[in-house]
Amino acid sequence: MFEVIIGLEVHVQLNTKSKIFCACPTSFAEHQNSNTCPTCLGLPGALPVLNKEAVIKAIKFGNAVNATINKRSIFNRKSYFYPDSPKAYQISQFDIPIVENGEIFVTDNKGNQKRIGITRAHLEADAGKNIHEGNISKVDLNRADTPLLEIVSEPDLRSSDEAVEYLKKLHSIVRYIDISDANMQEGSFRCDVNVSIRPKGQKEFGTRVEIKNINSFRFVKQAIEYEVERQIEAYEDGVYEEEVIQETRLFDVNKGITKSMRGKEDSADYRYFPDPDLRPVILTEEMLKEGSKLPELPDEKVERYVNELKIKKEDAQIITAQKELANYFEELIELGVEPKSAVNWLNSELIGRLKKENLDITSSPVDAKTLASLISKIADGTISGKGAKDILDYLMENEERDIDAIIEKLGLKQVSDDSAILELIDKVLKENEDKVAEYKAGKEKLFGYFVGQVMKASRGSANPQKVNELLKQRLS
Repeated sequence: MFEVIIGLEVHVQLNTKSKIFCACPTSFAEHQNSNTCPTCLGLPGALPVLNKEAVIKAIKFGNAVNATINKRSIFNRKSYFYPDSPKAYQISQFDIPIVENGEIFVTDNKGNQKRIGITRAHLEADAGKNIHEGNISKVDLNRADTPLLEIVSEPDLRSSDEAVEYLKKLHSIVRYIDISDANMQEGSFRCDVNVSIRPKGQKEFGTRVEIKNINSFRFVKQAIEYEVERQIEAYEDGVYEEEVIQETRLFDVNKGITKSMRGKEDSADYRYFPDPDLRPVILTEEMLKEGSKLPELPDEKVERYVNELKIKKEDAQIITAQKELANYFEELIELGVEPKSAVNWLNSELIGRLKKENLDITSSPVDAKTLASLISKIADGTISGKGAKDILDYLMENEERDIDAIIEKLGLKQVSDDSAILELIDKVLKENEDKVAEYKAGKEKLFGYFVGQVMKASRGSANPQKVNELLKQRLS
């Protein structure tokens, strides 16, 4: 039996208006090499100037994960030679990062809360982007010097599921505190995975392999599971030391395998030294105060929803995982929707339909005001639950938003008039005299059959509560 050891390094692109050491914009998808200047191109004589906004966003993150904020930190030069790094070094933080010793809590496979330590979070400049077209490679330096916050976990994760949950929680936090859009497709939330195995009971870690730049939760899970299997097979075949070496690997998303990329560098290989063009970062009280202003975070929302709104913890966790989903839910509550109804119609009905269309809540064709109006029509007895689901289907496909007009158009107004419902009941009972006799002889399960027949005869428009009530009277 083996134990899996996982640590994650997450690069979060900060949503500042300008780059970390110059005034160039950080806007995405601009024409290649248009958001550049002598500083981010690494031209001789150009000097970096630190972006204060990036520092405050790093402080916010530190506070959000209960970390230590270092009032003094320094920037270093990390030397490496790649085409997308015009300076031939990266400006990063090494000895003294701005954030240290944080924590995030995840749920383990037994349902218990587990603490995952955050070793550090440091500021650094992003590299450019290599574009490969056949035998030709191009370099776009628009992204060079975009501010990054690199968040390094302790090796506390023990499975691919734990790693994905940690990543999702981290993703949620950086979006809640609005330091990044964390768009994985655009590369503003990227993950390097460190994986090793060891026989259960062994204290020493096994050989660590790093898998670089994975940009989806699904691929993180697949990459870890493949790499764990590869390392276990090597151990069991007696070739662990030959095949599992300290190296950097890439994940091939098409084949679902990891491939060797290069030998893993140690810190000595990067020849870190303090950047002579940048003075130490000394945080002022004003900056610390600004960085302490945080919104209600996901875990705090879960606790409030469970204690005050009396909804299930599992439902609260689904809603709070995405900031926009929590905002949608809270708007439903503000519009007078009862919390449990809001949960049901949001988590089960709306999200289910959005997933079928490959949409999320931010692109939902049904806004909170419209959904609240629909739910209110169930509460006041105008329509049935089934009728409301039919209307929600209609709303997903049409632009019309007047719920009353849609009810009339689809003929879904619920019949609550006693005489009209009694007429339907009498018709059903007359057509099923043999079953009525069986019911009165003790076969009480037939009551559900009668209810179904009445609802069918009304084409779903009869008020189910009224049907049950009046049917009991007739049958007794």
